[in-house]
Amino acid sequence: MGQLEHGPSLPSTAAADINTDIDVTTSTGINSNNNNNNNNNANNNAMKFPQGSVELLMLTFNCAKNIIDVPVFGAHLRGAALAQDAAGPLPELVVMSLQEIAPLSYSFLGEWFLSSYYTAFGEALNLAVGGLAEGQGERKRYTLVKGKNVGMTAVLVFALHPERLNRDGMEEGEVGFGAADMGNKGAVGVRVVYTDGDGNGDGNGKGTAEMTFVATHLAAMEWNLKKRNANWRAIVAGLVFEDPLGVLKGVVLPKRRGERERERERERERERVDRTGAGERSQPVRMGTGGGMDSSEEEDQPLLSAGESFDVGVDGDDDAPRLTKEQRERLQEISIFKPSSHLFVAGDLNYRISSTAPPQGSRFPCFDKDSEHHYSRFFSRDQLTQERLAGRTFHGMSEAAVGFGPTYKYDVLPGPEGAENEEAVREGREVNGVKEVPWKFAGHRWPAWTDRVLYSAAEGQEKGVQVVRYDSLPVVESSDHRAVFLRVRVPLTGQEKGVTERGVKLEAEEGGVQGRKKELPVDIDVYSWERRQKARRRELIVGLLALVWSTKEGAVFLGTVAMVGMGWWWFAKGGLV
Repeated sequence: MGQLEHGPSLPSTAAADINTDIDVTTSTGINSNNNNNNNNNANNNAMKFPQGSVELLMLTFNCAKNIIDVPVFGAHLRGAALAQDAAGPLPELVVMSLQEIAPLSYSFLGEWFLSSYYTAFGEALNLAVGGLAEGQGERKRYTLVKGKNVGMTAVLVFALHPERLNRDGMEEGEVGFGAADMGNKGAVGVRVVYTDGDGNGDGNGKGTAEMTFVATHLAAMEWNLKKRNANWRAIVAGLVFEDPLGVLKGVVLPKRRGERERERERERERERVDRTGAGERSQPVRMGTGGGMDSSEEEDQPLLSAGESFDVGVDGDDDAPRLTKEQRERLQEISIFKPSSHLFVAGDLNYRISSTAPPQGSRFPCFDKDSEHHYSRFFSRDQLTQERLAGRTFHGMSEAAVGFGPTYKYDVLPGPEGAENEEAVREGREVNGVKEVPWKFAGHRWPAWTDRVLYSAAEGQEKGVQVVRYDSLPVVESSDHRAVFLRVRVPLTGQEKGVTERGVKLEAEEGGVQGRKKELPVDIDVYSWERRQKARRRELIVGLLALVWSTKEGAVFLGTVAMVGMGWWWFAKGGLV
């Protein structure tokens, strides 16, 4: 079996404010222990970036409900993601998409229970930067400017210069598509506006970039391909940064599905007593034409299209109002596909290389470049790439060339025997200064590229987002996934093109319609905020029950209640009398 590698080996084809600040010192060039960085150095050093840009690192990691080993994770961040000899200065922004960040009870109860998990990632990040210091002069540190979760999925936004982000103007949204719309699976988004003079880090000018970050965890299992696609549509429909009902004040909205069914039942009841057969029939609500869900996957609430021809009333009602141009534009502005915002989506997307579990004796991908089973030969079966190119998911999104191996599912072994990287482990080899973890692929799941980062540039800047590096981190003991990161340069626009309180406003072409697309790929769920509030109440109940029955804190609580109850019973029975 081949030794584990974590750098690209394929040719390139195309919070609450938690104080995680740690004083560090940075260097401008250091030799990383990452053996695979050399594959990228020549290309990265030769790459010419425009001065008017901000560098971003977005990372996704399925934590498997465990707190990370800070020194280990920090070493891998330093050696692979932040190594300055590969990409120049430190990225201004580091955004982390974290799935299964903590046990369900903590995740459902809110950010107070997640603070230690957030803090660990902040410490690892700043430890990584500190490891690059080596006595150089300039002191740097990352600050967590926003931490937000929906259930077990969280997004963390770190900044080198937090004053360049308008914290008061940050927008956030969330959607759950787990059981009963809860967030055991879901997506959470944060929208920020970054202001920096010319991309050189002096902060004296007027360059601005609006960015939308979405962290998500889609449906698992090989056979759930259609459900993963439906999860994506739920993100586009329901992850909005403002209540759609507020945008559509004064518009007659379609009835909810439950209301329509009750109305139809009343009509059927009237028809049963109307012997003439002339009773009125209720008309079905006509849905939008913006690429919504097919009938087998419809949600229980109506979706409202931003499309130009959508009637908001029922069929046959000639007086039903239409959406105005301003309302259509506002619906798109509050969606993840806001035209003036760069969009980055990262997470455990769970797309596999097969729709069935592997039969016994299947040959898995390996990391031996000379083997006919090298992982590069398996990527053509990647579901995400197939579905995206076919226009069935992640509409309008791009992905850098994938040159790393499968990121799931790894079994961490107690020793080298039977490990895929047995030779390296026995020899005590290190990656990024950390000894390699013995691992093998889990036999009941096809190895797959489940963890991905995709992006879509703002309108008019499609060629402006430039990829520095797209790679994965090594295997760690705490998870069966490998972390994946994307490092890019995002273009800044000047104020001469207009900056509104909502962010960058690009100049539309004369006679054109402002927007990445004329129409959203999926209709907006106008009741998404209302649904999310109801789901949040369910999460609190489930979280409390889980906390009581499945945690140490719950055991202490139950023991205390039992003791108090027994004492009260004893006292009521007369005590010592």
